[in-house]
Amino acid sequence: MNTVKVLLSLAINLDWTLRQFDVKNAFLHGELEEEVYMSLPPGYRVTGETGNVCKLKKALYGLKQSPRAWFGRFTTAMKKFGYRHANTDHTLFIKHRAGKVTLLSVYVDDMIVTGDDTVEIEELQKRLASEFEKKDLGSLKYFLGVEVTRSKHGLFLSQKKYVMDLLADTGMLDCKPADTPIVENHKLGVYVD
Repeated sequence: MNTVKVLLSLAINLDWTLRQFDVKNAFLHGELEEEVYMSLPPGYRVTGETGNVCKLKKALYGLKQSPRAWFGRFTTAMKKFGYRHANTDHTLFIKHRAGKVTLLSVYVDDMIVTGDDTVEIEELQKRLASEFEKKDLGSLKYFLGVEVTRSKHGLFLSQKKYVMDLLADTGMLDCKPADTPIVENHKLGVYVD
């Protein structure tokens, strides 16, 4: 989250655009480096036969190796596009070109792209689309549970939607708000027996 805060700060202070991309079925793009076998899915069993398994060629959701396989494939693609890892955060990719910079931060399958090289940002979008099935979500609006609204005064960050979804999931949308969740004027202290 610190990297995201720094990217947002750079973008607002240097008046850079903030774009968001999303890779569809990201884990299915991962290439497995080791042999992985799984039980046959229900309905694929041959009557009377037991012990049959499938050898996986690609990563699947739920497989422990999937996140690593996907990120490895993504990193390879980004290096092919001329990007390098930041020294401080391996999920931040940087490209310097003609005195300009482009930054991409990835969290699983969600990406924030910013920088002062608008031509490179458009090229990056095309290259990513040729490599992965992805969606261009346009200007950054929602990332990791944080709503982002840009105005002439800066960025406004809010987690209202996240909190409302959390309250809905826990069945607490109709609860009455309380100013403090503890008894008023309660004295906290260390008690020794």
